Amino acid sequence: MRVSELFRKGQVWTIPNLLTMLRIVLLPFIIWSYTSLHNTKLAILLLAISALSDVLDGAIARKFNMVSDLGKALDPVADKLTQVCLVLCLAFTHPLMWYLLAMCVVRETVMLILGLITMKRINGVFSAKWYGKLSTVMLYATGLALLIFKDMPSWLSTCLIVLCMFCVTLALVLYIQFHLDLWRRAANKKEE
Repeated sequence: MRVSELFRKGQVWTIPNLLTMLRIVLLPFIIWSYTSLHNTKLAILLLAISALSDVLDGAIARKFNMVSDLGKALDPVADKLTQVCLVLCLAFTHPLMWYLLAMCVVRETVMLILGLITMKRINGVFSAKWYGKLSTVMLYATGLALLIFKDMPSWLSTCLIVLCMFCVTLALVLYIQFHLDLWRRAANKKEE
């Protein structure tokens, strides 16, 4: 699939895609409110708006048949950018988050490469799997818990971050397996 095919007429300016774009636009404001204004409540509010728009875009896309290849490609980008934004903000107060940030960057780099190869070999874009969604939920839950409960005991924050690291690693391993299976099936079809 070519990148230009993602931008087919009628598939760009849909409500789900606009909600996804809103999530991307909110990112600088989340960072600004947390790091410059030191306003945790505003950062949490903006993250909540972002999370709500994430839930709504998928639900609307499925219910009203507005699923598009652009949406399938853009939604995980918005997810990953939001996750990196959240982890980056928290890394300044929780040093272990720097390791989580590095893991997220590695995972997303590998996922981008795998996704591009799969697009070329299979000619399709695939939606997120349960393990990717689990990783996303854990990142948001951990991030919000660290934002809301600033006085959380350090052993508990460490446990949450380590659990989050486990989920990120699990998602990466399972996505690699998923892509390799797709490539094998595609190769077997060509041989038939």
